[in-house]
Amino acid sequence: MLINWEAFLHVFVAAIVGASIVVTFYALGLRLLVRGGRPPLVTPAEFTDAITVLTDKQKRRAEKAVAKAAKKNPLSEGQKRVSLIGAYLCFAVCAAAVLGALLLILFNH
Repeated sequence: MLINWEAFLHVFVAAIVGASIVVTFYALGLRLLVRGGRPPLVTPAEFTDAITVLTDKQKRRAEKAVAKAAKKNPLSEGQKRVSLIGAYLCFAVCAAAVLGALLLILFNH
């Protein structure tokens, strides 16, 4: 049994570069999304066997904190719009990287 080390190295480098691209652009997209005045509010999933379950009061408090943070944004409307467009472009780069990797896997045989 022989191992093709050159092919192994190519796959390793491609995986590292691809993961770095996705993580970097996703983090940058989240940062721009918050800067643009739309911080994501993700309510945690509620399971019956969960240790802690958020009450309605806690959910309202979290939503109020997000709204308050959005009001404190010192950017102009144009700057917010540019930040949101940049965020969506970053998410599009992430989606393109994942889709490109899937297409390479499916059609590279």
